[in-house]
Amino acid sequence: MVVFAAAVISYAVVQVDNAEAMRADSVEEIDGIEVFDYAAGQEHVSSEVDYDQTPPVAGPHDGVWADCTGTVYDVDIRHENAVHSLEHGAVWITYDPEAVSEDDIALLAEVADESGRMLSPYVGLDSPISVQSWNHQLKVDSATDPRIKQYADFMTFNAELFPEPGATCQSPQFLADPFVEDGAALDPDSGTSAP
Repeated sequence: MVVFAAAVISYAVVQVDNAEAMRADSVEEIDGIEVFDYAAGQEHVSSEVDYDQTPPVAGPHDGVWADCTGTVYDVDIRHENAVHSLEHGAVWITYDPEAVSEDDIALLAEVADESGRMLSPYVGLDSPISVQSWNHQLKVDSATDPRIKQYADFMTFNAELFPEPGATCQSPQFLADPFVEDGAALDPDSGTSAP
């Protein structure tokens, strides 16, 4: 019994040590992260935006944000709506549906399962997985890369790193009927998707 208790305690200590070793206290501690410099107060648009980064990390965006309450989308959500969520402090995990397995998606969904995060496929992504928040991006090759969780844990609602602290991630209308990356935009008069 004593040996079993010692083993359990040792295992718990190792797990805590591993988690602590991957905890980031600054952006610079996340290996491979790219940092951009978009100002706060970006314009709300209803048209398609030609973003400089893929996936986008900031810039002009739709007036409606994508629901980012631990939401797992099975469609390539409209990028302009996702960028608005980044402005609210969300972390957006994206994956190339041609480059990852169902098991990989399940692992990514576990990381995304927290308020302030969302997961979606991203057609034509130039890496298997990309994680973004306002002005920051990390591209990785594997769903088991510990930097995905490290990034998400540090960046989600990090008030020092996004323009609108306190803004909500809830968007029930978007959650019920997500806009997809096909040029659809919200018609502000009717509240429905318009071409």
